[in-house]
Amino acid sequence: MKKTFAVTGMTCAACEAAVRRAVSKLEGVSDVNVNVLTGTMTLDLDLSSQTESAVMETVEKTGYGISLLGEGSASAKTDRRAERQKLVEEREKEERLMTRRLLYSTVILIPLMWISMGPMLGLPLPSFLSGHVNAVGYALIQMVFALAVMLINYFFFTSGFKGLLHRAPNMNSLIALGSAASFVFGIFAIYRIGNGLGTGDAALIDRYLHQLYFESAAMILVLIMVGKTLEARAKGKTSEALTGLLDLVPQTALVMRDGERVEISADELKPGDLVVLLPGGRVPCDGVVREGHSSIDESAMTGESIPVEKAAGDRVTSATINGTGTLLFEATKTGEDTTLAQMIHLMEEASSSKAPVARLADRVSGVFVPIVIAIAVVTLAVWLIAGYPGELAFSMAISVLVISCPCALGLATPVAIMVATGQGARNGILIKSGEALEGAGNLNSVIFDKTGTLTEGKPRVTEILVRSGVHESFRTKEDVLELAATLEELSEHPLAGAVLKAAEDRGLTGRVPLREFQAVPGRGIRGVLEDGEEVYIGSSNYMKELGIRDEALEKEAGRLSLEGRTILFLALGSSLIGLIGATDQLKAGSVAAVERLHKLGIRVIMLTGDRRETAEAIGRELGGVQVIAEVLPTDKAEVVKRLRDQGERVAMVGDGINDAPALAIADIGIAIGAGSDIAIESADVVLVRNELNDAVTAIELSRKTLRTIKENLFWAFFYNVVAIPVAAGVFYTAYGLRLTPMIGALAMSFSSIFVVLNALRLRRFKPGREKAFRKITQDTTSLQYDDLLTAGITDTACPVIFEDEEEIEMDRKIVLTVDGMTCGHCTARVEKALKELPGVTDAKADLDSKKVTVETDGGVALEAMKAAVEEAGYQVV
Repeated sequence: MKKTFAVTGMTCAACEAAVRRAVSKLEGVSDVNVNVLTGTMTLDLDLSSQTESAVMETVEKTGYGISLLGEGSASAKTDRRAERQKLVEEREKEERLMTRRLLYSTVILIPLMWISMGPMLGLPLPSFLSGHVNAVGYALIQMVFALAVMLINYFFFTSGFKGLLHRAPNMNSLIALGSAASFVFGIFAIYRIGNGLGTGDAALIDRYLHQLYFESAAMILVLIMVGKTLEARAKGKTSEALTGLLDLVPQTALVMRDGERVEISADELKPGDLVVLLPGGRVPCDGVVREGHSSIDESAMTGESIPVEKAAGDRVTSATINGTGTLLFEATKTGEDTTLAQMIHLMEEASSSKAPVARLADRVSGVFVPIVIAIAVVTLAVWLIAGYPGELAFSMAISVLVISCPCALGLATPVAIMVATGQGARNGILIKSGEALEGAGNLNSVIFDKTGTLTEGKPRVTEILVRSGVHESFRTKEDVLELAATLEELSEHPLAGAVLKAAEDRGLTGRVPLREFQAVPGRGIRGVLEDGEEVYIGSSNYMKELGIRDEALEKEAGRLSLEGRTILFLALGSSLIGLIGATDQLKAGSVAAVERLHKLGIRVIMLTGDRRETAEAIGRELGGVQVIAEVLPTDKAEVVKRLRDQGERVAMVGDGINDAPALAIADIGIAIGAGSDIAIESADVVLVRNELNDAVTAIELSRKTLRTIKENLFWAFFYNVVAIPVAAGVFYTAYGLRLTPMIGALAMSFSSIFVVLNALRLRRFKPGREKAFRKITQDTTSLQYDDLLTAGITDTACPVIFEDEEEIEMDRKIVLTVDGMTCGHCTARVEKALKELPGVTDAKADLDSKKVTVETDGGVALEAMKAAVEEAGYQVV
């Protein structure tokens, strides 16, 4: 069972790693995801072998606070909303607290820096702090100021030393060690000054007056707090999309109770309630309009700026804004089940998940702090052994502690994912996980289901042809359409709705009187008119079976079929009187979506159960797609699987229940938001709008996010790889280059800030602005499902030409089914026969499945392979 916990006290990637490592060791716990940015931990918990309290106890022993976020029941769902709001409020409270701490610390640091650095800059000091006589007072007042700064920022020490005690050191451990070491050295310096005063050793006094390090102990903390405060503000911007969605939820709703309007809390709404929506009001839940007419601004949910007209029977969505009319609608989804709540939930899940590209950073973070502490100890030892002053060795070791930055590693991925998911939500795209976000950026093929995805899913009548002179009563298109509507009115045929809609659009409400009606399954309809004459409507095969032919109409039907039309013939008696052509028209934006995918270097494939001619016509209209026709709904997942087996990284875009298995098995499943709940549940990405271009936008956003994550990880690794050796003094003896602890603290702070600000650039993402990536020109070609089973999709079947280079020759992989192989000698003979063909690079036969996988350079014909196998004594089936 999936469980979510709020974890407090985490500050960096090492904290994340410590919590994840401790919880992952528990029996019955799997798929642990810890996110320092959101302060949450999600995991799969087997309640039969492990309890929630045991998980919480383990985290507390590691040194962090934890609480279970409510889920499940109705009351728990309300608690979850409260917890969600609480997390947002705590983040804002933390930001205010950090700002206050920074302000107080800075106020105290200013006089400390004046006292410690003033004499070197020629600034005056009070007489009671000047001279050797007042040396101890001069040191003690610095200690008091430094101690005040340390007390204000005590959480660095409580968190850092607690991590050390639990053997799970974190970034605060490094800061605490660096600051505390500087402070302790300052105390040691006071004793040495006292010793100098007692013995009258002026040189000893001067030496330690300049090596008190109290200002370093305070300055380290203040500079880190500058970084932390800026980082908290920047991180707050990353969750603006989430908090913005939370603000869309209205607090109250007007409902009808016993014929009267009653105002109740929106949390009390239940499915079935009749909700009154006044002009300008925000929709409190999902529902269906029962009365009234208005326009709804759905821009908050879909990004579409134009208001949508709503009347009885139309659906309304939570958080959208009513126009000037008043609506009465029935609540269908309330509370945590609304579209808005699901969007928020998906965004939270995505933000708490990790992209696979971040796994290396996670592994490094787990051992980063102990390694840095070890490097600091080695640095101190090496400089001391080399005979350099202890103050120099000590300064180098402290610089190593404070300059290293596990924080940048921890923020590299989650900040970018959170900004990207928020940006996706603004564009009507819900991304369910970091894995989906990364996977969408690596795609090279996109499969579209045709009906309802590329096309509207509602056939329309496009042509009506009449055979003149056959019957006096049916001479015009309207006469023929009215007769067709009469027959189809009682039919359940898929094209019946198209015929009736065409009749309605032309105002044809009358019907031809019928004496008899009979549906002929798989063929058409037979009827008998009042005068006893028989009338038929149906496919060309039905007409042929009846022996009713007309060469002129059949010729026109053939032409229309090649253009993708589905044909219905009408016959009266033994003569054809006309035909009706219908087609499922492409959605607006389908052609543009295909063109955008080609610009991104992605191959487009269309799946359909239609016959090949119709599918090819749609493919030509789309421009440059691989068509796979005559695919049964149950075979869609097999098509996706075969493509993946060939090494393709495949996205499946669909909307129906029968698309769910294919959506689940694809590398990335993209569901149209207007589709079925099962399809949406199976998908990795959900498009809120019924708009195909959003699928391309999701891929563009994913690529930009992936690029940002890689930039962040590169910077985090590069910074630490360069900064730590410099801080350790690797270049000191040769070039005199060294970093003081204060400079190290400043560099560390801005390393984290850089990562966050780089991720925030994703907020400027605009669809369609992603750079073209090896734009391709793809020819429209087609396969039948049986062809796919025989040879699979190859570049021969679907030629792809990259515009910036000549046609690329790639290895082709073809799978043959060979009958007659009974032993290892048989497989060896088949492999040998194929490998001897020019252009075959490899051949591997599997005895159990009777499959032979042949890899070629693309220039080997399938017939040549069959001939080679048959010559060896076997049969390709």
